[in-house]
Amino acid sequence: MVMQANEIEALIKEALPEATVTITDLAGDGNHYAAEVIDESFRGKNRVQQQRVVYSALKGKMDGSNGELHALALTTKIPEG
Repeated sequence: MVMQANEIEALIKEALPEATVTITDLAGDGNHYAAEVIDESFRGKNRVQQQRVVYSALKGKMDGSNGELHALALTTKIPEG
């Protein structure tokens, strides 16, 4: 089972409602995505902590061989300005 970009975005926005989320399907196969997540809640957190927040928001969709999402290249940022 594959995930659609809008499903990934919805899960992330559920956990981070104020985030700016950009999802890109890297291979056109519904299994390999890139996500850029920009959120104020990342301020003061290191990159690993920021990425853990996002992966937690995915609610196990990337867990092992049974996960619906095979690969996610993740970039997290705090808002500029």
